[in-house]
Amino acid sequence: MNNTSKILGQKIIALPKAVIKNLEQNLLTNRFYVSDLGFYPEADNHYRINEKGVDKYIFIYCVKGKGSVVINGKRQRIEPNQFCIIPKNVKYEFKSDELDPWSIYWFYYSGALAPELYNRYKLTKYKYVPYSVDRIQVFEKVFNLFNGNNQDHLLEYASLLCLSFIGDFIYCDLDKNSSVKKEETLVDSIKKFLLNNLDKKFSLEEIAKKYNYSKSHLQVKFKKETGYPLHVFFNLKKIQKACEYLSYTELSVKEISFKVGIEDPLYFSRLFKNFMGKSPTSYRKEDDSK
Repeated sequence: MNNTSKILGQKIIALPKAVIKNLEQNLLTNRFYVSDLGFYPEADNHYRINEKGVDKYIFIYCVKGKGSVVINGKRQRIEPNQFCIIPKNVKYEFKSDELDPWSIYWFYYSGALAPELYNRYKLTKYKYVPYSVDRIQVFEKVFNLFNGNNQDHLLEYASLLCLSFIGDFIYCDLDKNSSVKKEETLVDSIKKFLLNNLDKKFSLEEIAKKYNYSKSHLQVKFKKETGYPLHVFFNLKKIQKACEYLSYTELSVKEISFKVGIEDPLYFSRLFKNFMGKSPTSYRKEDDSK
């Protein structure tokens, strides 16, 4: 997917012909394989038109900004958390929005499964897939594997991961409760992120930006799913982690405060008492006496 100008921060891999030929002949990859892939962040002036198309399918997933794709004269607007697939050998055009340029993950793919995957995509009712850190991590893993030394087992693993990745998008319509699942995916992803970063501080605005949602939308959905506003949930998990430190380590209250990302020990003690009904010191003494 060559663009008209270099995009700052872009990541691209174009596999050599010899590697592609190997993928075509490999029994584990010949039904689905990727030839090119990458990530274009805030792709200003990103525009391409191809009158005859290419002999591969093109997958595009937008995570930020806007753009448009024209396939055989039919225009499709692409916004955050939307994806599209351009079929092979057809005229296409795509363009990043001038005021709000898109950030996209993309790859070219082929193989015996490619036409059937596209046919399933055409039947897919939902073209909207909520942002997921786990999903993006899979893409990054695929990218790193293809960026390695091109050993057969690494290429096989990367191809199978990429097939699973695209399947996650194409088959998003099969769950009858897909509208519920989308929100669960969003909230579960945020919860996992927060639990893995209890030693840090994040504002609602930072989390909303990370997951491509407005603050109000994110707050409503998060509270509906967990019963807590996001910042209350985050603080609760910090305090629960602090309880572990108080019970199983000899760390001081000040050290534990820093461990859970709270730089003011006095504020930490007040927050702890609000949740647990007693001070950190009292909690430790009672735990020691059990």
